[in-house]
Amino acid sequence: MTTKVVKKRVTFKLNNPAAREVCLTGSFNAWNPTAKYLKKDNKGIWKTTMMLSKGVYEYRFIVDGVWQDDPENPEKQMNEFGSYNSVIRV
Repeated sequence: MTTKVVKKRVTFKLNNPAAREVCLTGSFNAWNPTAKYLKKDNKGIWKTTMMLSKGVYEYRFIVDGVWQDDPENPEKQMNEFGSYNSVIRV
């Protein structure tokens, strides 16, 4: 008997109307800085949706080449570079 892997739809958002390019990177995509580009809506909010399995993930946004944590997510984990990764629990 096989166990079905249940995935949940998770939306990531960043409010930054001035940004030219926003990428999402994290433990769910091996920290690939170009794996997931976000799309900007007409209000300047960048969004993307991913299907993630149950678990705990760390992630960061890359805004115009600068890595940053999610300012809307209070759950953070210090990383090896002395800054913080945002944490999401699915």
